[in-house]
Amino acid sequence: MTQIPFRIVGFDLDGTLLDTSKDLGAAVNHALSLIGRPPVPDEAVSGLIGGGSRLMLRRALALTGGDEGLDVEALYAPLLAFYEDNIAVHTALYPGGAAMLDALDDAGVAIAMVTNKPQPLAEKLLGELGLMQRFACVIGGGGGFPLKPAPDALHAMVERAGGGAAAYVGDTTFDTGAARAAGLPCVAVSFGFNDLPVHDLGADAMIDHFDALIPALRRL
Repeated sequence: MTQIPFRIVGFDLDGTLLDTSKDLGAAVNHALSLIGRPPVPDEAVSGLIGGGSRLMLRRALALTGGDEGLDVEALYAPLLAFYEDNIAVHTALYPGGAAMLDALDDAGVAIAMVTNKPQPLAEKLLGELGLMQRFACVIGGGGGFPLKPAPDALHAMVERAGGGAAAYVGDTTFDTGAARAAGLPCVAVSFGFNDLPVHDLGADAMIDHFDALIPALRRL
């Protein structure tokens, strides 16, 4: 058994544990199509993600002509409905993710999730991918806590997962900021939806593949 110096390891969802870019991109482009906007190309979608789906929509609108005179909330509802109906068409664990989760399980680590994705969508996605039972707790947006980078949901994660030493894994400043505010060490992944170069995110460690996560946790 690999010794890990944490009883709890928490993960962000979008861009950290799961590559959700194609399904989120399809939902954003559906919303844009309703107002006659051009679609956001696949390679630009990752730059829209982080901070919640409302911010994702506002970024997409800014990229395609702005939101002046638009009822953004009226677009948000069909975006969410489309995404919920097509939530796991292309989404999958990043490479090495399944083996990494197995290794954490084998080491007796409680695996947790804190995401800005709305709670019902996070639970539906993890359920459709057969991952829900992996987690000691899943805390999403609208679950009673302010969104990251506020630390509140990370404090709740530690409590709900049974307490003890915890670390957090993410891909954006929302994640590293929340971890720092919560007093938790943080690992940043370079393969996610980084809103800054990974070395500038302020994490305690950085990895390029999930094969490197447990060695990184052991060094923290």
